[in-house]
Amino acid sequence: MSDFPKTFSESWYRIAGKRVWLRPHVQLQRQFFRGRKWYVVRDAFSNQFYRIRPPAYEFVARLTRTRTVQEVWEACLKRYPDEAPGQQEVIQLLAQLFHANLLQSEDPTDSARLFERYRKRRQKETQSRLVNIMFARLPLLDPDGVLRKALPVLGFLVGPVGALIWLVTFGAALKFGIEHASELVQMTEGVLAPGNLFMLYVALVLIKVLHEFGHGLACRKFGGEVHDMGVMLLIFTPLPYVDASSSWAFRSRWQRILVGGAGILVELFVAAVAMLVWAWTGPGTLHSLAYNLIFVASVSTVLFNGNPLLRYDGYYLLSDLLDIPNLYGQSTQQLRHLLERYVFGNRESESPTPSRGEAAWLVVYGIVSWAYRIVVFGGILLFLGKRYLMLGIIMAVICGVSWVIVPLVRFTRYLASSPQLERVRPRAVSATVGIVAAVVTLVGMVPFPCRYAAPGVAETVQFSVVANETPGYIAEVLAPSGSQVQAGQPLVRLEAPELRFEIAGTETQLERARALRLQALEGSAANLQPIETHIAAVEKRRRHLEVQLDALVVRARHAGLWSAPTLELAMGAWAKRGTELGQVVNTTAFVFKAVVSQQEAARLFGQPIRRVEVRLAGRAGWSMRVTGLDIVPADQTTLPAAALGYSGGGSVAVDASDRSGVRTKEPFFLVRAAFSPAPEVVLRHGRSGRMRFEFNPEPLMQQWSRKLRQVIQKRYQQA
Repeated sequence: MSDFPKTFSESWYRIAGKRVWLRPHVQLQRQFFRGRKWYVVRDAFSNQFYRIRPPAYEFVARLTRTRTVQEVWEACLKRYPDEAPGQQEVIQLLAQLFHANLLQSEDPTDSARLFERYRKRRQKETQSRLVNIMFARLPLLDPDGVLRKALPVLGFLVGPVGALIWLVTFGAALKFGIEHASELVQMTEGVLAPGNLFMLYVALVLIKVLHEFGHGLACRKFGGEVHDMGVMLLIFTPLPYVDASSSWAFRSRWQRILVGGAGILVELFVAAVAMLVWAWTGPGTLHSLAYNLIFVASVSTVLFNGNPLLRYDGYYLLSDLLDIPNLYGQSTQQLRHLLERYVFGNRESESPTPSRGEAAWLVVYGIVSWAYRIVVFGGILLFLGKRYLMLGIIMAVICGVSWVIVPLVRFTRYLASSPQLERVRPRAVSATVGIVAAVVTLVGMVPFPCRYAAPGVAETVQFSVVANETPGYIAEVLAPSGSQVQAGQPLVRLEAPELRFEIAGTETQLERARALRLQALEGSAANLQPIETHIAAVEKRRRHLEVQLDALVVRARHAGLWSAPTLELAMGAWAKRGTELGQVVNTTAFVFKAVVSQQEAARLFGQPIRRVEVRLAGRAGWSMRVTGLDIVPADQTTLPAAALGYSGGGSVAVDASDRSGVRTKEPFFLVRAAFSPAPEVVLRHGRSGRMRFEFNPEPLMQQWSRKLRQVIQKRYQQA
């Protein structure tokens, strides 16, 4: 009895006597996905593809002008009693094929309906372009003839010879890229400079044209057709595109993979050639264009084309590698199935796949792709808003409508009228209301812990940098690194032969001047005053040189731990005046200095702080309670240590022009804190960590809205 609703349908009488058949332009091809046989229905007129199971194929293949739907279904049921589709499945199948303009019937109004459905589909496509305005497509021409003529000349690139050329070129470019990695990264700072924008756009258009022709050539190589090429407005930036979807009909999975990845392979090849040109040329237009090609290829591949979470090349590659066609659509169906079956209680809901492994992939992909899209498109909106405020606001409104309002309207219609929920609609509505109420209560009313962690370093209260006041060669380390030293204790001895020669020269000058003074005393007293002045100047010079000579022995300013771990390796090296030789730190008392952004500093001044603790890197499992807090009420621009900045592996943005790595891009507030050391944590001067502030609990919505305001204020104040 449980199979009765699946086999028979109350609506069957409406179509049982109809005669329908496939239109002449419809093609059927067999393919295998994950070891299971499927049939791909291709509409050659619109280049659309649909996938059906073998039982559905057996039914569709028997549809003719002379047989009714009832007769075809009975024939299938007689031949495949266990696998034939039920009446409800047949109704759904025919409805899908009918709305896709794949079926023809004996109804005289069928032609009019055909054009009406085509008009509605085109209208929906236009509406979709308007809603998805950041990625709108404008078809312009048919490139199939050009590709057909280019195939005899360039077809060898899609094969072993092309693969060999690609590997050799990419390998050579990779070598140069590794050797010049730091220079390549440094040059990214000027990519968005006004003077480089034109060159960047030229590189973008050039590489995208080659990218799309790579898709088209590979598709044509394996027998596909490419009849649509145009311009896609990627965030209002016109870029070329081609429609190589005819490759979906290829029976070979690896041919589909190669067509899907051809654009990325072309981009990487162009980037490799550009890398070689960049490495072999000096500053100039060609050098700049080569670098922009490298930058565009790498960024577009990582963020868009090669990323499987967006519906670009990486998506189709992953779909074919997993052997799961229509990955995005099936993941949406799988999530809806889980919702219907386990939340709404619809036991008749069926998963789009019988494989548990495939179902797991669909769930993971569906959740992760949605999250990633929100992050990427949110970043795009912030970028647009920073550069073009009004455009950013308009796009935010459009995206709010398409991402929030439209899905809510569709979900409401789904709850109100979906046939799948006919028997469980009361439970579905009540479950939805309950879930929404629970989420609103949880996010908007329930207080959650509110914390903020600021990066910082532990420093001794008393420490000094040991540097030489006199330039010289490092001759001897008088105190080993890691030893306790006293104030005035010699640490390092330098040698300066020129200084000793200069002192000897002053001695000679003094002897001569004194001899002249004796002659003046015995003879002309008028010459005595200039000689005395000269002697005084030479003696002053000698005393200054002797002070410098004494300073060649570098001493500790105060007692503490002498730290110079690399000084032994610098023996014999020249140390100019002010060279840092090491540090003397007094390890009896420490203080933690934290860097707090301007956006978060308002909370430190305006909200009560319940608790403050310090955790050091490498021992984050141990917290140390702060006993005294001092917030410096003034903007700072110099970090306590370079380890906190980007260049030192930290999280604070620093000025790229500052070689010391301590000057920040934005002002910050400095927080000093005395803390109680934990016996399990070894304190060292300069050890980085985090200071965690705990405020009064707040609902998540309040915390998120504050974060959003901070991001918006930060970006638009900078703009």
